[in-house]
Formats: sequence, structure tokens, C-alpha cells
Amino acid sequence: MALTMNDMDRFEASMPRLKAIAYRLLGSATDAEDAVQDTYLRWQAADTGRIEVPEAWLTKVLTNLCLNQLTSARARRETYVGQWLPEPLLTGDPMLGPADTAEQRESVSYAVLTLMERLSPNERVVYVLREAFDYPHRRIAEILDITEASCQQIFHRARKHVAEGRTRTEIDEAAAGRIVAEFLTAATSGRTEPLVRLLTDDAVSIGDGGGKVPARATPFEGALAVARFMRGMFTPGKAKRALVGGSPSVYAATANNTPALVVVLDGRVIAVMCLEITADGIAAFRSQVNPDKLERATRQWAATDHGEPLLIPF
Repeated sequence: MALTMNDMDRFEASMPRLKAIAYRLLGSATDAEDAVQDTYLRWQAADTGRIEVPEAWLTKVLTNLCLNQLTSARARRETYVGQWLPEPLLTGDPMLGPADTAEQRESVSYAVLTLMERLSPNERVVYVLREAFDYPHRRIAEILDITEASCQQIFHRARKHVAEGRTRTEIDEAAAGRIVAEFLTAATSGRTEPLVRLLTDDAVSIGDGGGKVPARATPFEGALAVARFMRGMFTPGKAKRALVGGSPSVYAATANNTPALVVVLDGRVIAVMCLEITADGIAAFRSQVNPDKLERATRQWAATDHGEPLLIPF
């Protein structure tokens, strides 16, 4: 069925919200784009004249598509090589969606996207729609074909699971920049002690290479183990230059509303390291080095002004 211009305009107006929802649900910008495209195809085939509330209809279709993907993604990740981490989005990417409240900013943080992998598909949907987009439980229940009481129970359970995995801490951009700079100074000092002082006792470092770039299959755990790893990572050496194909530059940036280091080689983003910062120090480093998950970041990087690098470590 051919769409009218009004139908096209209504879908275009919904696209930013649909993409932001899909990214939070799937942790992948690529999969989110596909889900929104499939939603459009269903909108195109629908009798739009009989759809009273296009926003609700589109959200329901998108959510069901994402639920199907989440179910199959669980099976795929059982065979994924090494640790799985979300696809990072750099500041300015429209897929990050609304960031007016602390809940909205946190819902797309790298830490929370990773923690949401613990949730069931329904828990993830309820958590995202309620926490990030302030959908009333009644509407979410209609989307999932469950009762409103069940929706409320699922939300409280999901929120508890996410809260158990992290401590909420918001820091401003200036403070984040100082912490990143302090970390780099410590990491390049050649000494472990300055790094240990910046970390929480239970700090972790996780890397996702997807089997395409070397990354440890299990996380480094504990301040000393993480500090030793970071010291080694930022120690120059011929072997590292040979591994990455040159001497990359390291920039301070923000990814997923999180302080981050972006490693760039010949205009290509080869790593995004997100830092989870708490009142007690740096609690986690989550490094995305899988090239398949950095293509969008590379395009975003090329389109923005990012200043001078903080470091050329290799």
C-alpha cells in the first residue's frame, strides 16, 4: 500500500525516538537501524487510515521486532568469542536519544547497557520504555500484551537487577576530563601504584574483540590486576605498533554519556574505552575493539571536531 506524504511525515517524526528505543533494547546501532527499517516496511504495508495512534502502533511493532532479536541474540552470544559489549556511540550521535534527566542519561550509559544483558527480553523492554522514555505502565502493558500489574512488577524487578550491578554517580564534563587526564598520567608513568590509587578495590577491565582483535576472554578483576594491565597497555613498544599497524593517538571524549578514551589510527577509530567512575574511584574499564562495532564511531569521529590528542602511546 502506497504511503501518503502525511504517512511519510508521521513516520519521519517518530524515527529519532524509534532508533533511540531500539538501540537501548539491542545494544547495537546496526541492529537498531535494521529494526527501524523493518518497522517502516510494516508501516508501509499497513492500512494507516485505520491506525488511530501512529506513535503507539509504531512503538509496538518496533518493540516486537526487538523482542525477536533479543531472543535470537541470546543464542548468538552463547557462541560469541570472548566478552560481549555494546556498540559505543560518541557524543552527538542522535541515536543516544533524550538526555534531559539522570534516568535518561543513565539508561544509555555503557555500564547500564552492559548490565541490561542480565535482564530477560520483557524486563529490558519494560525498563527501557519506563526509565528512559517515561511510558506509563498502562501503555507498556498494552505493547507487551500483559496486565498493568504485571508490568509494574517486571519494572521493579528489572530496576533492582540493574541497581545491584552499579552505583549511580553523575559527574560533569570538566570533572570527567580531569579524571581521564589523571588516569593517562598514571597509566604512562610506568608505575603501578599511581593507578591502583585511582581504582576501586573491585575494579574490572573488560574488552570485546569479537574474535577479530586480541582481547582477553575473561575480565581482569581487582585494582592490582587492572592497574598492571593498564600500565602494560600504555607502555610503548614495537610489538604494539606492529599489532595495530602504526602509532595511534588517544583522545579524551564521551561515549554513551560516559567519560571515554578514543583511540584513532589514520582517521579510523580502533578502540573506545569507557570509564565507569564512582565516588570511590574508577570502577570499570569497558573497551570496545571489535572493528565491526566501531564503524559508526569512525563515521561520527570524522564528522566532528575532536581537538588535539592527549597521548600517542605506542
